[in-house]
Amino acid sequence: MRRTLFILLAILFVGTIYAQPQRRWRREAFTTDTMMVHDPVMAQQDGTFYLYATGMGVQLATSKDLTTWTVQPHGALTEVPAWTRDSVPGFRSHVWAPDIIRYRDRWWMAYSCSTFGRNTSAIGLASSPTLDFNDSLNYRWRDEGALVCSRERRDQWNAIDPNFIIDADGQPWLTWGSFWDGIQLIRLNPETMHVADGCKPMTIARRIAMRDTLSAEPNPTSRHAGRNAIEAPFIFRHGDFYYLFVSHDYCCRGVDSNYKVVVGRSKKVEGPYLDDKGRDMNAGGGRLVIQGDHREFEAAGHCAVYHIDGAQPYDLFICHGYNIKLNGQAILIKRIIEWDKDGWPTLKEKK
Repeated sequence: MRRTLFILLAILFVGTIYAQPQRRWRREAFTTDTMMVHDPVMAQQDGTFYLYATGMGVQLATSKDLTTWTVQPHGALTEVPAWTRDSVPGFRSHVWAPDIIRYRDRWWMAYSCSTFGRNTSAIGLASSPTLDFNDSLNYRWRDEGALVCSRERRDQWNAIDPNFIIDADGQPWLTWGSFWDGIQLIRLNPETMHVADGCKPMTIARRIAMRDTLSAEPNPTSRHAGRNAIEAPFIFRHGDFYYLFVSHDYCCRGVDSNYKVVVGRSKKVEGPYLDDKGRDMNAGGGRLVIQGDHREFEAAGHCAVYHIDGAQPYDLFICHGYNIKLNGQAILIKRIIEWDKDGWPTLKEKK
Protein backbone atom coordinates (compact mmCIF):
# COMPACT_ATOMS: atom_id res chain seq x y z
CA MET A 1 0.00 0.00 0.00
CA ARG A 2 2.13 2.94 -1.06
CA ARG A 3 2.23 5.99 -0.77
CA THR A 4 0.47 9.32 -1.04
CA LEU A 5 3.32 11.75 -0.48
CA PHE A 6 2.43 14.94 1.26
CA ILE A 7 2.26 18.37 -0.33
CA LEU A 8 5.67 19.71 0.65
CA LEU A 9 7.49 16.65 -0.64
CA ALA A 10 5.56 16.88 -3.87
CA ILE A 11 6.73 20.48 -4.24
CA LEU A 12 10.32 19.57 -3.47
CA PHE A 13 10.55 16.62 -5.80
CA VAL A 14 8.09 17.13 -8.60
CA GLY A 15 9.78 16.78 -11.95
CA THR A 16 9.25 15.68 -15.49
CA ILE A 17 9.60 12.04 -16.46
CA TYR A 18 11.48 9.79 -18.82
CA ALA A 19 14.12 11.50 -20.95
CA GLN A 20 13.21 15.04 -19.92
CA PRO A 21 15.46 16.65 -17.28
CA GLN A 22 14.02 16.98 -13.80
CA ARG A 23 13.06 20.42 -12.57
CA ARG A 24 15.57 21.88 -10.13
CA TRP A 25 14.68 23.28 -6.73
CA ARG A 26 16.81 24.80 -3.99
CA ARG A 27 18.30 22.44 -1.43
CA GLU A 28 16.53 22.13 1.90
CA ALA A 29 18.21 21.20 5.20
CA PHE A 30 16.40 19.24 7.92
CA THR A 31 17.27 17.59 11.21
CA THR A 32 16.12 14.05 11.89
CA ASP A 33 13.20 15.46 13.90
CA THR A 34 11.93 17.47 10.92
CA MET A 35 12.99 15.26 7.99
CA MET A 36 9.81 14.47 6.05
CA VAL A 37 10.11 11.01 4.51
CA HIS A 38 8.14 7.88 3.59
CA ASP A 39 9.67 4.38 3.43
CA PRO A 40 13.30 5.35 4.16
CA VAL A 41 16.35 3.24 3.34
CA MET A 42 19.99 4.20 3.60
CA ALA A 43 23.51 3.60 2.28
CA GLN A 44 26.96 4.92 3.15
CA GLN A 45 29.81 5.78 0.80
CA ASP A 46 33.03 7.72 1.51
CA GLY A 47 31.78 9.27 4.73
CA THR A 48 28.40 10.38 3.35
CA PHE A 49 25.08 8.79 4.25
CA TYR A 50 22.51 8.64 1.44
CA LEU A 51 18.83 8.42 2.34
CA TYR A 52 16.40 7.15 -0.31
CA ALA A 53 12.63 7.17 0.02
CA THR A 54 9.31 7.36 -1.79
CA GLY A 55 9.17 10.40 -4.06
CA MET A 56 9.42 11.71 -7.59
CA GLY A 57 12.19 9.62 -9.15
CA VAL A 58 13.06 8.38 -5.60
CA GLN A 59 13.55 11.03 -2.92
CA LEU A 60 17.24 11.64 -2.09
CA ALA A 61 18.85 13.28 0.94
CA THR A 62 22.43 13.23 2.27
CA SER A 63 24.08 13.61 5.67
CA LYS A 64 27.54 13.48 7.19
CA ASP A 65 26.37 12.80 10.74
CA LEU A 66 22.98 11.05 10.47
CA THR A 67 21.43 14.07 12.19
CA THR A 68 21.38 16.95 9.71
CA TRP A 69 19.99 16.03 6.29
CA THR A 70 20.19 17.93 3.03
CA VAL A 71 17.32 17.11 0.71
CA GLN A 72 18.64 17.15 -2.84
CA PRO A 73 16.77 19.17 -5.49
CA HIS A 74 16.47 16.15 -7.78
CA GLY A 75 15.38 12.56 -7.51
CA ALA A 76 17.93 9.76 -7.49
CA LEU A 77 16.58 8.48 -10.81
CA THR A 78 16.82 11.34 -13.27
CA GLU A 79 14.94 9.17 -15.75
CA VAL A 80 12.17 6.73 -14.87
CA PRO A 81 12.22 4.03 -17.59
CA ALA A 82 9.35 4.03 -20.07
CA TRP A 83 8.71 0.30 -19.50
CA THR A 84 7.40 1.09 -16.00
CA ARG A 85 4.46 3.06 -17.40
CA ASP A 86 3.76 0.34 -19.96
CA SER A 87 3.79 -2.35 -17.26
CA VAL A 88 1.74 -0.49 -14.64
CA PRO A 89 -1.27 1.46 -15.94
CA GLY A 90 -1.57 4.79 -14.15
CA PHE A 91 2.04 4.86 -12.93
CA ARG A 92 4.12 7.89 -13.87
CA SER A 93 7.22 8.85 -11.89
CA HIS A 94 6.15 8.86 -8.24
CA VAL A 95 8.35 5.93 -7.20
CA TRP A 96 7.63 4.06 -3.96
CA ALA A 97 9.67 2.26 -1.34
CA PRO A 98 13.17 1.74 -2.79
CA ASP A 99 15.95 -0.41 -1.41
CA ILE A 100 19.68 -0.18 -2.03
CA ILE A 101 22.66 -2.45 -1.51
CA ARG A 102 26.34 -2.73 -2.42
CA TYR A 103 27.14 -6.06 -4.06
CA ARG A 104 30.17 -7.09 -6.10
CA ASP A 105 31.56 -3.57 -6.44
CA ARG A 106 28.33 -2.05 -7.69
CA TRP A 107 25.32 -0.35 -6.13
CA TRP A 108 21.93 -1.90 -6.83
CA MET A 109 18.61 -0.16 -6.33
CA ALA A 110 15.20 -1.84 -6.40
CA TYR A 111 12.16 0.42 -6.57
CA SER A 112 8.37 0.04 -6.61
CA CYS A 113 6.01 1.07 -9.42
CA SER A 114 2.33 0.85 -8.58
CA THR A 115 -0.92 2.70 -7.99
CA PHE A 116 -2.58 2.91 -4.60
CA GLY A 117 -4.64 -0.11 -3.58
CA ARG A 118 -3.89 -2.23 -6.66
CA ASN A 119 -1.57 -5.20 -7.09
CA THR A 120 -0.73 -4.65 -10.74
CA SER A 121 2.79 -3.56 -9.86
CA ALA A 122 6.43 -3.92 -10.78
CA ILE A 123 9.74 -3.79 -8.97
CA GLY A 124 12.39 -2.17 -11.12
CA LEU A 125 16.15 -2.62 -10.87
CA ALA A 126 18.88 -0.04 -11.49
CA SER A 127 22.63 -0.06 -10.88
CA SER A 128 25.41 2.49 -10.53
CA PRO A 129 29.15 2.33 -9.79
CA THR A 130 28.81 5.20 -7.29
CA LEU A 131 26.28 7.05 -5.16
CA ASP A 132 28.10 10.37 -5.52
CA PHE A 133 25.89 12.44 -7.81
CA ASN A 134 28.65 15.05 -8.04
CA ASP A 135 30.86 12.52 -9.85
CA SER A 136 29.79 13.44 -13.36
CA LEU A 137 32.07 10.83 -14.97
CA ASN A 138 30.72 7.79 -13.14
CA TYR A 139 27.36 8.57 -11.55
CA ARG A 140 24.50 7.09 -13.53
CA TRP A 141 21.68 4.77 -12.54
CA ARG A 142 21.52 2.26 -15.39
CA ASP A 143 18.15 0.68 -16.08
CA GLU A 144 18.35 -3.07 -15.43
CA GLY A 145 14.72 -3.82 -16.24
CA ALA A 146 12.07 -5.43 -14.04
CA LEU A 147 12.88 -7.75 -11.14
CA VAL A 148 9.38 -9.06 -10.47
CA CYS A 149 5.91 -8.04 -11.64
CA SER A 150 2.45 -8.82 -10.31
CA ARG A 151 -0.90 -8.66 -12.04
CA GLU A 152 -4.39 -8.19 -10.65
CA ARG A 153 -6.41 -11.45 -10.74
CA ARG A 154 -3.26 -13.35 -11.75
CA ASP A 155 -1.02 -13.08 -8.68
CA GLN A 156 -1.93 -13.33 -5.01
CA TRP A 157 0.88 -10.98 -3.97
CA ASN A 158 1.89 -7.39 -4.69
CA ALA A 159 5.26 -6.56 -6.28
CA ILE A 160 6.20 -3.57 -4.12
CA ASP A 161 8.37 -2.89 -1.04
CA PRO A 162 11.55 -4.70 -2.16
CA ASN A 163 14.46 -5.53 0.12
CA PHE A 164 17.77 -7.19 -0.79
CA ILE A 165 19.44 -9.61 1.61
CA ILE A 166 22.84 -11.27 1.09
CA ASP A 167 23.06 -14.53 3.04
CA ALA A 168 26.07 -15.88 4.91
CA ASP A 169 27.29 -17.64 1.75
CA GLY A 170 27.18 -14.45 -0.34
CA GLN A 171 23.99 -15.49 -2.15
CA PRO A 172 21.60 -12.57 -2.90
CA TRP A 173 17.86 -12.81 -2.27
CA LEU A 174 14.93 -10.46 -2.73
CA THR A 175 12.01 -10.14 -0.35
CA TRP A 176 8.95 -7.97 -0.99
CA GLY A 177 5.22 -7.78 -0.46
CA SER A 178 2.24 -5.74 0.63
CA PHE A 179 -1.12 -7.19 1.71
CA TRP A 180 -2.75 -9.92 -0.50
CA ASP A 181 -0.78 -13.11 0.45
CA GLY A 182 1.86 -11.24 2.41
CA ILE A 183 5.65 -11.28 2.24
CA GLN A 184 7.49 -13.09 -0.56
CA LEU A 185 11.09 -14.28 -0.92
CA ILE A 186 13.04 -15.42 -3.99
CA ARG A 187 16.64 -16.27 -4.82
CA LEU A 188 18.53 -13.98 -7.21
CA ASN A 189 21.20 -14.74 -9.78
CA PRO A 190 24.43 -13.25 -8.32
CA GLU A 191 25.70 -12.36 -11.79
CA THR A 192 22.68 -10.33 -12.89
CA MET A 193 20.73 -9.67 -9.65
CA HIS A 194 17.62 -10.89 -11.45
CA VAL A 195 15.52 -13.84 -10.35
CA ALA A 196 17.46 -17.08 -10.56
CA ASP A 197 16.30 -19.52 -13.23
CA GLY A 198 13.51 -21.81 -12.13
CA CYS A 199 12.85 -20.04 -8.84
CA LYS A 200 9.33 -19.18 -7.66
CA PRO A 201 8.29 -16.85 -4.84
CA MET A 202 7.67 -18.36 -1.42
CA THR A 203 5.51 -16.72 1.25
CA ILE A 204 7.47 -16.19 4.46
CA ALA A 205 5.09 -13.98 6.49
CA ARG A 206 1.38 -13.23 6.49
CA ARG A 207 -1.27 -12.12 8.98
CA ILE A 208 -3.94 -14.56 7.88
CA ALA A 209 -4.25 -17.35 5.33
CA MET A 210 -5.51 -16.37 1.88
CA ARG A 211 -8.64 -18.50 2.39
CA ASP A 212 -9.58 -16.28 5.34
CA THR A 213 -9.11 -12.89 3.68
CA LEU A 214 -12.69 -12.61 2.41
CA SER A 215 -13.96 -12.70 5.99
CA ALA A 216 -11.25 -10.36 7.32
CA GLU A 217 -11.74 -6.71 8.22
CA PRO A 218 -12.06 -4.61 5.03
CA ASN A 219 -9.01 -2.57 4.12
CA PRO A 220 -9.79 1.04 5.17
CA THR A 221 -7.26 2.55 2.75
CA SER A 222 -8.80 1.20 -0.46
CA ARG A 223 -11.74 -1.01 -1.38
CA HIS A 224 -9.55 -2.61 -4.08
CA ALA A 225 -6.71 -3.59 -1.75
CA GLY A 226 -6.00 -6.91 -0.09
CA ARG A 227 -6.95 -7.52 3.53
CA ASN A 228 -3.76 -9.20 4.74
CA ALA A 229 -2.41 -6.22 6.69
CA ILE A 230 1.33 -6.88 6.43
CA GLU A 231 3.99 -5.28 4.23
CA ALA A 232 7.44 -3.68 3.96
CA PRO A 233 9.85 -6.54 4.80
CA PHE A 234 13.45 -5.95 5.79
CA ILE A 235 15.82 -8.83 6.62
CA PHE A 236 18.89 -8.11 8.76
CA ARG A 237 21.54 -10.68 9.67
CA HIS A 238 22.80 -10.51 13.26
CA GLY A 239 24.79 -13.25 14.96
CA ASP A 240 23.42 -16.66 14.00
CA PHE A 241 20.03 -15.37 12.90
CA TYR A 242 18.25 -13.60 10.08
CA TYR A 243 15.74 -11.12 11.52
CA LEU A 244 12.63 -10.39 9.45
CA PHE A 245 11.11 -6.99 10.23
CA VAL A 246 7.67 -6.26 8.76
CA SER A 247 4.98 -3.63 9.20
CA HIS A 248 1.54 -4.60 10.44
CA ASP A 249 -1.73 -2.70 9.96
CA TYR A 250 -2.25 0.53 8.03
CA CYS A 251 -0.10 3.42 6.84
CA CYS A 252 -0.84 6.51 4.79
CA ARG A 253 -3.76 7.84 6.85
CA GLY A 254 -1.97 10.56 8.81
CA VAL A 255 -3.04 10.55 12.47
CA ASP A 256 -5.55 7.80 11.66
CA SER A 257 -2.68 5.41 10.79
CA ASN A 258 -2.01 2.47 13.12
CA TYR A 259 1.21 1.16 11.54
CA LYS A 260 3.62 -0.84 13.72
CA VAL A 261 6.77 -2.94 13.21
CA VAL A 262 7.17 -6.54 14.39
CA VAL A 263 10.05 -8.99 14.02
CA GLY A 264 10.78 -12.69 13.92
CA ARG A 265 13.97 -14.64 13.30
CA SER A 266 15.31 -17.76 11.63
CA LYS A 267 18.66 -19.48 11.20
CA LYS A 268 17.85 -19.84 7.49
CA VAL A 269 17.04 -16.97 5.19
CA GLU A 270 14.09 -18.97 3.82
CA GLY A 271 12.60 -19.25 7.31
CA PRO A 272 10.51 -20.26 9.13
CA TYR A 273 10.61 -16.95 11.02
CA LEU A 274 9.43 -17.29 14.62
CA ASP A 275 8.85 -14.66 17.27
CA ASP A 276 9.96 -14.80 20.91
CA LYS A 277 6.91 -16.90 21.82
CA GLY A 278 7.57 -19.41 19.04
CA ARG A 279 4.77 -18.13 16.79
CA ASP A 280 5.37 -18.49 13.07
CA MET A 281 5.24 -15.20 11.14
CA ASN A 282 3.45 -17.15 8.41
CA ALA A 283 0.57 -17.48 10.87
CA GLY A 284 0.45 -13.92 12.18
CA GLY A 285 3.38 -14.05 14.61
CA GLY A 286 5.76 -11.21 15.34
CA ARG A 287 7.41 -9.56 18.33
CA LEU A 288 6.56 -5.85 18.63
CA VAL A 289 9.47 -3.50 17.86
CA ILE A 290 7.82 -0.07 17.58
CA GLN A 291 4.35 1.42 17.40
CA GLY A 292 2.83 4.84 17.93
CA ASP A 293 3.42 6.34 21.37
CA HIS A 294 0.39 8.65 21.00
CA ARG A 295 2.51 11.54 22.23
CA GLU A 296 4.92 12.29 19.38
CA PHE A 297 3.90 9.71 16.78
CA GLU A 298 0.48 8.20 16.22
CA ALA A 299 1.99 5.26 14.30
CA ALA A 300 5.35 4.12 12.93
CA GLY A 301 6.46 1.65 10.27
CA HIS A 302 8.24 0.68 7.05
CA CYS A 303 11.66 0.21 8.60
CA ALA A 304 15.25 -0.52 7.64
CA VAL A 305 18.16 -1.71 9.81
CA TYR A 306 21.91 -1.11 9.38
CA HIS A 307 25.22 -1.77 11.06
CA ILE A 308 27.15 1.49 11.50
CA ASP A 309 30.94 1.15 11.72
CA GLY A 310 33.11 3.55 13.69
CA ALA A 311 34.98 3.92 16.96
CA GLN A 312 31.84 2.66 18.71
CA PRO A 313 29.96 0.54 16.14
CA TYR A 314 26.23 0.04 16.58
CA ASP A 315 23.10 -1.13 14.80
CA LEU A 316 20.63 1.51 13.63
CA PHE A 317 16.88 1.26 13.08
CA ILE A 318 15.08 3.80 10.87
CA CYS A 319 11.45 4.12 9.81
CA HIS A 320 8.83 6.80 9.28
CA GLY A 321 6.32 7.91 11.89
CA TYR A 322 3.13 9.94 11.65
CA ASN A 323 3.86 13.04 13.73
CA ILE A 324 0.97 14.24 15.88
CA LYS A 325 2.12 17.86 16.20
CA LEU A 326 2.48 18.07 12.41
CA ASN A 327 -1.06 16.76 11.80
CA GLY A 328 0.09 13.33 10.72
CA GLN A 329 3.02 14.29 8.51
CA ALA A 330 5.48 11.39 8.02
CA ILE A 331 8.81 12.14 9.75
CA LEU A 332 12.04 10.16 9.94
CA ILE A 333 12.50 8.10 13.11
CA LYS A 334 16.02 6.98 14.00
CA ARG A 335 16.82 4.70 16.99
CA ILE A 336 19.83 2.69 18.16
CA ILE A 337 19.16 -1.03 18.54
CA GLU A 338 20.06 -2.75 21.80
CA TRP A 339 20.09 -6.55 21.65
CA ASP A 340 18.80 -8.26 24.78
CA LYS A 341 20.35 -11.32 26.40
CA ASP A 342 18.20 -13.62 24.27
CA GLY A 343 19.22 -11.88 21.05
CA TRP A 344 16.04 -9.86 20.44
CA PRO A 345 16.19 -6.24 19.24
CA THR A 346 14.86 -3.41 21.39
CA LEU A 347 15.02 0.27 20.50
CA LYS A 348 16.88 2.73 22.69
CA GLU A 349 14.75 5.70 23.61
CA LYS A 350 15.56 9.00 21.95
CA LYS A 351 17.52 11.32 24.24
